[in-house]
Amino acid sequence: MAIESEFELEIDERRRAEYETLVRRQLELLGEDPSRVGLARTPLRVTRSMAWLTRGYEIDLKDAVGEGVFPDEHDNMIMVRDIELYSLCEHHLLPFFGKAHVAYIPNGRILGLSKVPRIVDMFARRLQVQERLTSEIAEAIEDSVHPLGVGVVIEASHLCMMMRGVEKQNSMTITSALLGSFREDGKTRDEFLRLAHAGHSTHG
Repeated sequence: MAIESEFELEIDERRRAEYETLVRRQLELLGEDPSRVGLARTPLRVTRSMAWLTRGYEIDLKDAVGEGVFPDEHDNMIMVRDIELYSLCEHHLLPFFGKAHVAYIPNGRILGLSKVPRIVDMFARRLQVQERLTSEIAEAIEDSVHPLGVGVVIEASHLCMMMRGVEKQNSMTITSALLGSFREDGKTRDEFLRLAHAGHSTHG
């Protein structure tokens, strides 16, 4: 299911009404008046926004990949780097954002290049922790084309660390997942990590 805009999302009427009620009550618990002009449509906006931000629950791997798997004898590393990602931390429902670098070595089949970012988005647009997100992307690439190896590195900043708690504005979390030859072959692993960390930083 391709979703191009938050307004194309079909939200079940019962769920929409229930979520709006929850947002309205949340505003009351914060000491606000949900009926005042600036907040009157906030429950609807938040409902639409959360449906958009978590739309990955409505997509599975088959949807993300579609017809984008092709036979090919290419046997060198393929990397798509600097894939922008935006997700919500499942612990505080605050955003984390950054970039993913994804690579694999084909084993008779390749993915259309646009399918790699689609896989990243499918998992990022759910309530997440960065560690699990990294592994899920790697496993999805493996399931899609059964390559000789897969490597994923994610570099991200977390608002739950920047806005609250330790309030560290310049910290970055880096996670990696290595499967197959990326884990077993030191040269392959080193080449991938060198390419993944080359160039600018996450927000450069």
